[in-house]
Formats: sequence, structure tokens, C-alpha cells
Amino acid sequence: MKMAMNQLIGKTSGFILGLIAFTYVSVTSFSWAANGEELFTTHCATCHKVLESSTGPKMQGVRAKWEEGGALEGSLHEWVRDWSVAAAKDPYAASVATWSPTAMSKFGFLKDEEIEAIFDYADNYTAPVAAVAAGGGDAASGPMEEESNSWVWILIGIVFVGIILAVGGVRRQLKYATVENETGTAPAEESYGDEIRSWAFKNRKFVGIIVLVVVMSGLVYGYLALNTVGVYHNYQPSQPIEFPHDIHAGVNGIDCKYCHNSVERSRTAGIPTVNVCMNCHKGVKGKDDAQKEKIAKIYAAAGFDPEGPGSYTGETDPIVWNKVHVLPDHVYFNHKQHVLVGGLDCKQCHGDMTKEKTARVVPVEELSAIEGNIKLTRPTLTMGWCIECHGEKEISNGPVNTVGSGYYDEIHRRLMDNDKELYQKYLKDDKVTVKELGGWECAKCHY
Repeated sequence: MKMAMNQLIGKTSGFILGLIAFTYVSVTSFSWAANGEELFTTHCATCHKVLESSTGPKMQGVRAKWEEGGALEGSLHEWVRDWSVAAAKDPYAASVATWSPTAMSKFGFLKDEEIEAIFDYADNYTAPVAAVAAGGGDAASGPMEEESNSWVWILIGIVFVGIILAVGGVRRQLKYATVENETGTAPAEESYGDEIRSWAFKNRKFVGIIVLVVVMSGLVYGYLALNTVGVYHNYQPSQPIEFPHDIHAGVNGIDCKYCHNSVERSRTAGIPTVNVCMNCHKGVKGKDDAQKEKIAKIYAAAGFDPEGPGSYTGETDPIVWNKVHVLPDHVYFNHKQHVLVGGLDCKQCHGDMTKEKTARVVPVEELSAIEGNIKLTRPTLTMGWCIECHGEKEISNGPVNTVGSGYYDEIHRRLMDNDKELYQKYLKDDKVTVKELGGWECAKCHY
């Protein structure tokens, strides 16, 4: 009996260790691949493709290329974080800086292992041939739609269930063997359910504490999960044209209001019509293939033939942009009131577009780090974010009839005629905030 138990324990232990090792290897390798793809999609895919050059060079084989080119050790990582620092230290990095007239964005927050994960993903990426054959699209250019990783959690669950059952089986057999050795009679086998009920009754205080902890954890988790509803930090949908705001607003110094010309006249800032694009791009045709490819889409949308002096054909192919800053249908927001009357700079909500590529929902931490912005803490585009701003933002550093636009003259008159004491209370801190003039009233923002 002793030999049989040892064999049982040895086989079961081997089975459990095998399951653990298999799970660790499978999940770890998957997690690194998924992490690399996620990092690439979030930070790199705007300018880089995996298998071909775009605004930036293709990502596959970059590490090998830098090594063959004689780049200094660690130079590539430094390039990703701040290309100008790398170019100043490493001659090879300086030569790479001349590859494109578009300066690379800086990613100083990326760790070494995250950068390596990105390059691991790029080097191991293969084009999904089936998708190309079926759709005829450019599947080789970068990552496809994200696939669900629920199978990983299912695998982990199956492994742990297997471990629990194996350990439980060993324990039961040892228990029965011990009783048989002591009494000489084989005991009647209990079902798992009977054993669990018996154990729970004997340890009811402990079980009660565990149940309480599980219930409280579930409530806390549910509460935290509800707080993430409608939070879309770093949301950056793909666009038909990867529009480089940093080139237009940053390098070329084009004012936001030139393209988004309804921001001071309407509740919406407006997406520029292709005619606005053609004001410049009728003459500006691009310096490299990547730029020319993007501008060709503008010509197609305008029905413009750039050959020779250029002419309009009348055959247009409209550009369908994907909206980035999406508010619920029951929320009212007026750009004119905020920009023209409130005097808010675009960067307060949209970030510093002189440094951004395609538009995204900029996290509140990044917005608050921008010089001149009101320092806020609530997630971007949430109700708490708006209310916090209304509580901090001043309408006027003095009487509201001094702001210049005339918008608040009627409010000033009513306060002076009906409640001077309340008005003086508002002015005690030398400013009148949005909140003090009704900026926290539900009907201001909700239909």
C-alpha cells in the first residue's frame, strides 16, 4: 500500500508540475506577444507599418538593421524615447534622422522591456494571407483587428480545475489508505459534495469570513468597473488619412481655427471640408511617397487631377472620417460658448496638437501637464471632468460685464438689480467661476 501511495503521489505531482509549466510557458509567451502588439498599435501604428515603410520606416528588422549599421549599444532604445538625444550621441542615429523630414514623436515613458516587446512583435509578425485573399486589402501593412484573448483565461481555468481535482484525488486516496491501514477495513467513500459540506460546517467561521470577503470584493470590483463606463483614455480610431497635426499645426504653424473654422460660430468645431485642404494642397503635392499617397486621397475626394496645371474632373470620392471625441446623445456641448465666450484654448481638451499625430482622447494626466491648462483629475470626457473644470475655470477676474464679449452683460445686470450681496460673495476671491453662474445646473449640459 505504501508503494502504491508513493507511485500515486509521484505521478500526480508530475502531472501537476507539467500543467503548471505548460500554462506558464503558454500564457507568458502570449502575454508578451499581446503586449507588444498593443504597444505597437497604441504608440507606433500611426506612423509605422510592420512590413513596409510609411511616414516612418517599416518596423520589421529594425534591430538587425541598427546592429549592422554600427549603432552604439542602447542607441535604438534611446532613439525611441528621444530621437534628438540619440542623434546627438550616435552617428548612425544621426544618419537615420535624415531618412524623413517628419520628426519622430518622443516616447520617454516606454521602458526597455516594452520597447523590446514592440520589436519582438514586429520581427515575428507575418501577414495574414487569408485576409488578403478574401478582402484584397493591405493586410501586410500592419496589425489586423484585435482578437479576443478569452481562450487564455479558459486555458488557465481548465488547468487550475485539473490541478484542484488531481490534488483532491490524491488527498482522498491518502485519507482512505490511512483509515484502512489503521482499522483494517476500507471506509465508505464520500462524494465531493458531502466532503465540502462537512468541511464547511466544521470551519463555518472561516467560511463565513471568506464569503464576506468575496462579496465585498465583488461589490468593490463592480463599483470600480462602473467608474470605467464611458472612459476612453487614448482612444484613437483609425482614419482614412493619417493626418499629421504636428506637421500642420506644429511645423507649419497653421491655426486650429483655419481648418476647424466653425469653432467660434457653432456648437461643433467641424471637420474641415476637402476644399479647405485644397487651399494649400493644390500646390503642395508632397515631398515623399508617403505624403503623396495621403494627398492623392485628398485629390480623389475633391475630384482634382494634379497633372499639368491641374483641373477638376467632377468625379469625387468623399473621405469618411471616424469621430474621436464622442459624447452621449443626452449631453449638450457648445464649442462657441467655450472657445469664444469662455476663452478656452483648444489644448485644454484636445491636448497640444502641435505635438500630436492623428487625434486621440488625451488622458487627463497629459492634459494637466500642458502649460497653461487648468489642472484636473477626473478622466477626460467624463461628467466629473466637466464639473471639475466648471468649478475651477473663472469667467472673469472681476465683474462679469468686463469680459468684453457682452455675453454676460445681462447676467451682470440681473445680479446687480436683484442680489448684490450674492454678487459680492462671488467676487470675494476676485473671480467669478462657471459654477457660480449656474455651470453645475443639470439642464446646462443635459437635454
